[in-house]
Order: sequence, then structure tokens, then C-alpha cells
Amino acid sequence: MTAPSPDLAPIDRLLAIMSKLRDPDGGCPWDLEQDFRSIAPYTIEEAYEVADAIEREAHGELKDELGDLLLQVVFHAQMAKEAGLFDFADVCRAINDKMIRRHPHVFGDADTRDSETQTVEWEAIKAAERAGSAKGDRVLDDVPVALPALKRAQKLQKRAARVGFDWPDAGRVLDKVDEEIAEVREAIASGNAAHIAEEIGDLMFVCTNLGRKLKVDVETATRDANAKFERRFRYIEDRLAAQGRKPEDASLDEMEALWTEAKLKEKAAAPA
Repeated sequence: MTAPSPDLAPIDRLLAIMSKLRDPDGGCPWDLEQDFRSIAPYTIEEAYEVADAIEREAHGELKDELGDLLLQVVFHAQMAKEAGLFDFADVCRAINDKMIRRHPHVFGDADTRDSETQTVEWEAIKAAERAGSAKGDRVLDDVPVALPALKRAQKLQKRAARVGFDWPDAGRVLDKVDEEIAEVREAIASGNAAHIAEEIGDLMFVCTNLGRKLKVDVETATRDANAKFERRFRYIEDRLAAQGRKPEDASLDEMEALWTEAKLKEKAAAPA
């Protein structure tokens, strides 16, 4: 079986490649074994790899990662075509129609002059779409379960806030954070592991709500905190390595002193 011609338009060649990979007559055994459920984890993984390349400003890698993510869309569309559900052209038509429908200020006669108003209108259009779909019309319907927990928490809170179930300001949320910390302390004192986990979960949920009230994307903020932790811990490793030592050879006090040193160096190097 020969490869699809490079003279084809790039997207047509990719579709042809995927079709051949899934061809029972000479296709790839691994690709033929897959279904929507088995491919879904790879789709999620590829989306994260796109985000990682962006975070690292690895723009050369970003091209490849976007290609990998596009392949996931093509793979799902090919399986859907084989099942008689829809094909790649239907996927494109659906997103074309959705983008036009959700941007009446660009493709219609709506007069929206700022991004905040546009966001409100976008959510109203989405709500109307949900009401007319098979997904259900309850407030929290269709918030994907597979989202990262922090991202899903923020989406759940945002959805509930649209119908008035929300704290009036960030100060009230901070009070709730204090309350949840007290409940974590009580749970720890009880020694009940399940209760401790529950209360820590409640604390994380409220902290996520605080981020939402302050217009902070908690998923991004946590990713930044992870990167900062990695950066400072590697500083500790490097400083100890210069002494011929490893972290396990150092005391906690020594490592904390190096952590503070790394923190001060970062602050000194930061733009004023």
C-alpha cells in the first residue's frame, strides 16, 4: 500500500493517511484495534503537550504538538465515519456554524464593544444551545467530568454563579477559606482519614472559588506554582551537587536555607 500523494492538500493527505491506517486490508493493527474510549486518553495527553510547549515557549515544538492534537481529531472523525455517525467535514461544519452563531457581533448585527460584555453574551448563547440540546437543561449539565479537577471546580462555580448562587465578593470567600482551614484542623485531630480527605477537598474547592472571584485561572496558577517549586528545588540540588552532595545528604534546615536563597535570587532578578 503506497502512501497518499504529497500533492494532495495537507489536510486531505492527513485524512487519507488516517483512512489507510484504519483500512482492514493492510492497515495498522494497532490503529484498527482502537475505539473512541481507547483513544480519548491520548487526546487529553496531546492537549496537555500543546499547553506544555506553550508554557515553555517552545514554539518549534508547538507546531509538532498541534499536529499531534489535530491527528486526534482526524482519528475520532475517521472512526465516526466508519460507524456511520459523522465525518471530518461534519466536524468542520459544526464548528464553523457554532463560531458564527456565537459571534453575532462579528458575523451579525449585534453591537458588542468590549470583551467582558462579549463573554456574558457568549455564555447566554451557550445556555440557549444547551436548553435546546439533548444534554439536559439543568444548570450543571454538560460540565465535562474528565476535566482536571481544579478546572472543573471553577467551571461548576462559574455555572452556578450565573443563576445567583455565589458569594457577593472575595472577602466572603476568604472568610470561608478560614472556616475550611479550621475544619481541616478538626478533621486532623479526629484522626479519621476519610474525613481529612473530605475537608481538604472542601478547602481546595473554596480556594478555587477564591481564584474565580479574583479572576485568576487556578489551573494556570497551580501550574505556575508547580514550575516555581521545580525551579527552586533544582536550585537546591545544584547547590548541593557543587558540594558533592545530594538532597538526601542534607538536613531540612539546610535545604530550607537554600530554598530561601533561591527565592531571594529570583526576586532580585525580577524586573522592578
